[in-house]
Amino acid sequence: ASAATPGDAAPQQVEITGTAPDSSAGRRRSTASKIVYGREELDRLGDTTLGEVLKRLPGVTVGGRPGRGGDIRMRGLGSGYTQILIDGQRMPFGFSLDEVAPEQIERIEMMRAPVAEYGTRAIAGTINVVLREDFKRKSHEVKLGLGSEAGRPQASASWLRNGQSAGLGYNLTGTVFRRRQGNETWTRDVGIDAHGATTLDQSSHTLSTDEREGVFLTSRLQFKQGGGDSLELQPFVAASKGRSRASAELRQAAGSAPAPYASAVWDTESNHAMARLNGSWVHATGSGGRLQMRLGSMLARNDSLTRREEFGPTGTRSRETVDDGATRDLSLDASGKFSQLIAERHSASVGWELQRGQRSDRRTTLDNGLPTLAEFGADLEAGTLRLAAFAQDEWDWSKTFSFYAGLRWEGIRTASDSALQRVTNRSSVWTPLAHMVWKLPDAPRDQVRLSLTRSYRAPTTAQLIARPSLSSLYPDTARANAPISPDRAGNPALKPELALGLDAAFEHYLEAGGIVSANLFARRIDDLIRTVRTQESVSWASVPRWVARPQNIGSALATGLELEAKLRAADLWATDLPLALRGNASFFASRVAQVPGPNNRLDQQPGYTANLGFDLPLRGTPLTVGGNLNFTPGFVVQQIDSQAYRQGVKRVLDAYALWRFGPLAQVRLSLSNAAPRDYDSASTTVLADGSSQTEDTLARTYTTVTLRAELRF
Repeated sequence: ASAATPGDAAPQQVEITGTAPDSSAGRRRSTASKIVYGREELDRLGDTTLGEVLKRLPGVTVGGRPGRGGDIRMRGLGSGYTQILIDGQRMPFGFSLDEVAPEQIERIEMMRAPVAEYGTRAIAGTINVVLREDFKRKSHEVKLGLGSEAGRPQASASWLRNGQSAGLGYNLTGTVFRRRQGNETWTRDVGIDAHGATTLDQSSHTLSTDEREGVFLTSRLQFKQGGGDSLELQPFVAASKGRSRASAELRQAAGSAPAPYASAVWDTESNHAMARLNGSWVHATGSGGRLQMRLGSMLARNDSLTRREEFGPTGTRSRETVDDGATRDLSLDASGKFSQLIAERHSASVGWELQRGQRSDRRTTLDNGLPTLAEFGADLEAGTLRLAAFAQDEWDWSKTFSFYAGLRWEGIRTASDSALQRVTNRSSVWTPLAHMVWKLPDAPRDQVRLSLTRSYRAPTTAQLIARPSLSSLYPDTARANAPISPDRAGNPALKPELALGLDAAFEHYLEAGGIVSANLFARRIDDLIRTVRTQESVSWASVPRWVARPQNIGSALATGLELEAKLRAADLWATDLPLALRGNASFFASRVAQVPGPNNRLDQQPGYTANLGFDLPLRGTPLTVGGNLNFTPGFVVQQIDSQAYRQGVKRVLDAYALWRFGPLAQVRLSLSNAAPRDYDSASTTVLADGSSQTEDTLARTYTTVTLRAELRF
C-alpha cells in the first residue's frame, strides 16, 4: 500500500472494502501493495473473534485448533515473522487479538512487503488492525448476540456512536462479552529403544472448562483547528478475566520409572487489563507540506494463579503445586513525520520514532509448599529502548509507471535484572526498500508489481532472558527429564534475523470491481533463530537435564505463490444469478540449510492453505446466505534437534444466513466450524543412540452457533 497515511500529501491511498469499484481503483493506483478489508468482510460471517476473520485472508494461517485462536501467521511462517499492529502500534506481551471484537474494527490492512513508515520487523508481512474512525455519518449501531458451543452459552453486546460537528468529530465504541468453552484432549507418549523395544507407554485424558468475560472500550476525538490543523485523541481500555477448571487421568502401560501421577485436578484464574492513550497533532505547513507529531502511553497488566493437585493410584495426594505470576508493562512513545508534496504526483517523507518500555515480571512457584528455582529470584525487571528513523519517496513517474524508495534504521537495546544476573542485548538494522508498479499500456486492466526489501525479526524479551522454567512433567530437579518435556531458558546472545525479500505480482481488474491476482515471493533469512534442545549440566539440577534454548543456527530460504480472486458468477459464465465468489490459495516452500531433510522447512509451515467462499442473495426475499471453507493440509516439519513436528489436516467450514428487515435492522445466524473434526498433532524426538520418543495429541473441536441482531438508528 502507499506508505502515506490518510491525509498525507502523497499521491496514493489504498482502501479496499469488498469489491467496490472505487476501492479496486485505489488498490490499482497504489505503488507498494496494501490490501484493505473493510466492514463488509468483517461483518459477513458474523465472527465473534478476530482470528476467525483473519484465517480467511490470502496467505494467512492461524495456529492451534479451530475456535481457540492462536498465532497469526502470514505465508505459513511461525510466530514473530508477521508484524501485528493496532492503529500502527505494537501491543504488549500477553495481549491477544481475540480481545478485540470485530465490531470495534474499521478495517484490516495487509501489507505483503514492508514500508519504512510502518516498520520493517515484518519478514512475512504486516497486518494492521485499524479501530473505528468514521466521523462522517451521525449514527448509532447496536449489536446483540447469543450463542452456544456444545450447550455452553456465549453472549456479546456492542454499541457504536459516531458523529461530526463544526469543530469536533467523535467516535465511541464499546463491547462486552462472556464465553464458556470446553476442551477435551487425549495424549499418548511412547518411547522406543534402539532395538525397537517399548520403554515408555503413557496415555492421558484431559477435560477442562474455560470461562472468560471482558469489556473493550475505545474512542476517537478529532478537534479541527484553523488552517487545516487538527488534534486527535484516542483512549483505549480493555479488561478481561477468566477461570479454567481441568482434570486429567494418566495411565502408564510401560516405563522404567513409575508414572508421575494417576490423576490430577487444577484450576487457573487469570486477569488482563490494558489502558492506552494516544494523541496526535497535524499541522499543514503550506505549499503541500504536512507535519504530524504523536505521543502515546500504555499500561498493561497480566495476572495468573494456577493451583494443581496430583494423586496416586490409591487416591492419595502426592503433590501440590502453586504457580503465581504477574507482569506489568509500561511504555511511552513519541514520533514525528514531515511530508512534502514535491510535484503533483511526487511526495517525500521523513520521520523518527522513540519508544521506552519497562516490564516487571514476578513469578513464584511452590512445589509441596517449597519454592522452586529460588536462586533465580521471584522478580525480574526488563527494559527496552527503541529508536528509529526513516525516509521515503513516492513518485508517479508516468501514467503507467510508479515507484517507491525508502530507508529505515532501527536500534533496540534490551536489559534485564534478576537475582542471579544482569542481561543486556543491543542490535541495530538498516533496511532499504523499493517498490514499483507498471500498468501495461496495451491492457488497461492489468498491471505488474515488483518489490525488493530488507526486513528483520528481533529476539523477544522472553527469548533473551536467561531465567529457566522447569518441565511441568519432570519438576523434580534430582531426576532427569525427557527430551520431549525439556526445561526452558533464554539466550542473551541472540542476534536479530535478517531477511532479503523479493515480491512480484500480476493483477487483473474486472469491470464490476473484482480482481484476479497472483503474487510470487521469496525470503532469504540469515541468523535464523530456532529453539534447540540439548542435554546440559545445569546449575538448578543435580543431574543433567534436557533444556530448550533459542539459538541463531544459520540461514533459510522461503518461497511461495499466492492466488486471489473476487468476482461475480456473471464474470465466469452467462447468468443473471447474483452470486458473488471469493477464493484464495497460497503455496509455500522453505528450506533450513542447517537441518537435514526431508521436511526441513521453517517451523510450522504447511505446504499450502486455501479458502473458498460465496454470497447469494435470494431474489424476492430479504435473505442472503453464504459460507466459507478454510483448508490446511497435514504436514511434517523436521527440527534441528532431531525432533519432527506433525500437524494433521485442518478443515473449517463456516456458514451464515442474513435476514434484512430494512436498511436499519437485520438478523444474522452464523455457524462457525460447522463440520467439526478432531485436531491432531505429534512430535517425535530421535536421540543419538537410536532411541526415540513420540507424543501424539488429539483434541476435540466444536461447532459454535450464534444469533445476532444488528440495529442502526
